[in-house]
Amino acid sequence: MPTCGGIPSTSHFAATLRRGSDPIETFKDHFSPRASLYARYRPHYPGELFEYVASLAPSRRLAWDCATGSGQAAVPLARLFDKVVATDASESQIRNAAPNPHIEYRVATAYDSGLIESSVDVITVAQALHWLEVDRFYSEARRVLAREGVLAIWGYGDPTIDDPVLNEIVRRYNRGMIEEYWHPERDIVLAGYGGIQFPFREVTTPGFTLECRWSLPDLAGYLRTWSATAEYMTRHGRDPVIEVEQALARRWGNPETARLVTWPLTMRAGYAE
Repeated sequence: MPTCGGIPSTSHFAATLRRGSDPIETFKDHFSPRASLYARYRPHYPGELFEYVASLAPSRRLAWDCATGSGQAAVPLARLFDKVVATDASESQIRNAAPNPHIEYRVATAYDSGLIESSVDVITVAQALHWLEVDRFYSEARRVLAREGVLAIWGYGDPTIDDPVLNEIVRRYNRGMIEEYWHPERDIVLAGYGGIQFPFREVTTPGFTLECRWSLPDLAGYLRTWSATAEYMTRHGRDPVIEVEQALARRWGNPETARLVTWPLTMRAGYAE
């Protein structure tokens, strides 16, 4: 079971992606201002997930991790593929990404990867498809996928803490205090991407569970990565996690004690037609 450690965001504002001096895309940037915290506190995915994705690929030459954030999916992919190109529209996220000799990080949108046509064996989008304009992304995915290349998307829902009292404190924060500050795209993730169009030859994927053992500071850091937390802070000028962390501390015991946190993880995968 991994010990995990990353942060969306601030409010829903538009940023212009630049390559050189030319603006090439405007995107809704939820992540850049806290990219270093995102890299530190976002959980990491189970190794068997990447083994499964690699098993679907026609070869293991090249993977594209789209909307990579700080590289939570790109790094484990690099253990299985000769090369990974990891792109994100946020220059700040790319700056904070974990370096790896098998990964080429690029500041690029999901719609203009810069990859060669029919060159990619696997495309992954981890916890990010709901932020994309899917038709435009699918068009780029079809362009760059090799014959029998695979697109794999996944996301995870709300966390569960191994102590029911602690879990209820987090649930009340999530579904009470900050509920109205979640962006509507969050519902797509909670539905396991089941309601989103997926025009690929879909395969039945196994179930996965995301697990971490976290201290109290780890969990508090993770709560600060939520886009709803950031939106609350923007509107009210204060950190709502302070109050939650104090409530958790009364039950937690030694704040460095590691507790099991789990998330349901849903994947969809399919081959290019």
